[in-house]
Amino acid sequence: MSTPLTLVSHVLCPYVQRAAIVLAEKGIAFERRDIDLAHKPAWFLAISPLGKTPVLQVGDQALFESAVICEYLDETRGQRLHPVDALQRARHRGWMEFGSALLNTIGAFYSAPDEASLQARAQDIRARLRQLDPVLGEGPYFAGERFSLVDAVFGPVFRYFDAFDAIDDFGFFAGLPRLDRWRGSLARRPSVSSAVQPDYPAQLWTFLRARSSALSARMELVA
Repeated sequence: MSTPLTLVSHVLCPYVQRAAIVLAEKGIAFERRDIDLAHKPAWFLAISPLGKTPVLQVGDQALFESAVICEYLDETRGQRLHPVDALQRARHRGWMEFGSALLNTIGAFYSAPDEASLQARAQDIRARLRQLDPVLGEGPYFAGERFSLVDAVFGPVFRYFDAFDAIDDFGFFAGLPRLDRWRGSLARRPSVSSAVQPDYPAQLWTFLRARSSALSARMELVA
């Protein structure tokens, strides 16, 4: 019998989504346990040294950090999502880290305090996306026909742009056809779409509006 798995999560955390996507791609049964990060329970702090989600409980053992969780799942369960070749595997890990850096850039964008900062952070995002587009082939995924851990990382990244596109046209994907095609392929992937609850778009919208930022000011005009 397989060791029972519990994914401790927060509903909006993109890093949790990565782990959920890998679990779904592997066809692994697991329990999902959401917590409120504003009121972290003592049991959670006891298993999460950094006080962050996700945490994967493997029986009575706990793993923290999404990259570690995804690598563990890939090494121990089902068909590998990482390339077999060591050089390509290292290359994929590099682009996974790039995805994490892009999340930080996105956070700076939606938290920008004024219009000038918002435009500057939007330019930062466009610059990152322009670096990524030439790396892609004909798709539909990062490595072609085969879904990989890089795809699991970028599915949650691209989800933010659904909200941004509804607020205004920031031109993030203008002139980047491969990237836009990849974004669409990931949005249609069942593991990616099922990594969040049906009310995720509404929860994300509420979160962004509450930032008291330049972006949230624009959202008032949309509403």
